[in-house]
Amino acid sequence: MITRNYLLILITAIMTVTGSLPVAAQEVTLQSVQAETAFVFNTLLFLIGGFLVMFMAAGFAMLEAGLVRSKNVSMQCLKNIALYSISGIMFWCLGYSLMYSGVDGGYLGTFVPYSWPDAGAANEGDYAVASDWFFQMVFCAATASIVSGTVAERIKLWPFLLFVAVLTGVIYPISGSWKWGGGWLDAQGFQDFAGSTIVHSVGGWAALTGALILEARKGKYSKDGKVQAMPGSNIPLATLGTFILWLGWFGFNGGSQLALGDNANASDVSRIFVNTNLAAAGGVIAAMFLMQIIYRKQDVTLALNGALAGLVSITAEPLMPSPFLSILIGSVGGLIVVIAVPVLDKLKIDDVVGAIPVHLLAGIWGTIAVVFSNTDATLNAQLTGILAYGAFTVVASTTLWLLLKYTIGLRVSEEEEYLGLDKSEIGVEAYPEFV
Repeated sequence: MITRNYLLILITAIMTVTGSLPVAAQEVTLQSVQAETAFVFNTLLFLIGGFLVMFMAAGFAMLEAGLVRSKNVSMQCLKNIALYSISGIMFWCLGYSLMYSGVDGGYLGTFVPYSWPDAGAANEGDYAVASDWFFQMVFCAATASIVSGTVAERIKLWPFLLFVAVLTGVIYPISGSWKWGGGWLDAQGFQDFAGSTIVHSVGGWAALTGALILEARKGKYSKDGKVQAMPGSNIPLATLGTFILWLGWFGFNGGSQLALGDNANASDVSRIFVNTNLAAAGGVIAAMFLMQIIYRKQDVTLALNGALAGLVSITAEPLMPSPFLSILIGSVGGLIVVIAVPVLDKLKIDDVVGAIPVHLLAGIWGTIAVVFSNTDATLNAQLTGILAYGAFTVVASTTLWLLLKYTIGLRVSEEEEYLGLDKSEIGVEAYPEFV
């Protein structure tokens, strides 16, 4: 059904074209039509970008389900649908307002649930308020997904979900307000277009602290320091998860342009898509070449993480680099993964899915790489942001992990870990005929 407002716009547009309106009225009418059109397309970008990033939740779930052992697959699936749901509620209760309402160059916003215009009411600004909330919420959920894979196979369900609630309702929103909410780091010139640090490094720091406090899975490292392989249950599923994440990243980076209402913004979104794709491809190829040089064979899991590291690396600035520079930035991300995974094993840091190299280390690299293409970025501002986000997230996450550990406990018993969390924690096995 054509609404009254759109009918009026249509009539006035026809009168403008046919010259039935005075020149001044024609100009006003064209401006209102253009503003309405821009509003619709900007809102559409938020919504399309939002549901693509939401689909990344499926990518994380499939990647993790493929990289854990068969006896823990159901647990990872449950954790991922639960953390997405908790993130949505917490970001409405606290997160969005803490991140965006009344920050004004400071360190946090307000502690109130966010609200938007009633049904049928017009929105002020360049896009629908609720579309922006949805787009920002799925970013928040992605941060929690990063933690899930690292601490897999030995953490209890409810302590993990309590950590997620605080991470998505308080820790991520407060730190995000420093840049995206117009806080103190934004005033200092820190640049992070779509979240190499704000999303990925924050999730990576939270994951690292969790892995250190939980300690490694039983049997992962022998007494003499040797690494015992614990291969994942389903490489095709992990590959599918990676491709889903790759697809979702076009919403992650492209949607962060925040506008689609004119030629220039539409062109920029297209350029972001191209650079994002090239960086991921560079990450895969670079990882494969380095694996061939070091190991004389390929590890598909490192190739998958090479793609993700390339994506994380370009996220801090996907618009300004040339295509060639985008490939180089993504390639360095892929090299980081191949180098960092065995280093973590030497340090006996058990990261089940490789999220720390992908999200934390490649996120740091991507944030530094902004200075190569964005003239508004300075190395000092970028390093200040990296250190600030790292310090805050490490302190907040460590405090929360330890609080949970010494109250309700974090880790399942050795017997439960041996049986698998599918059986001991939730009672539903993913592959009952094979386990």
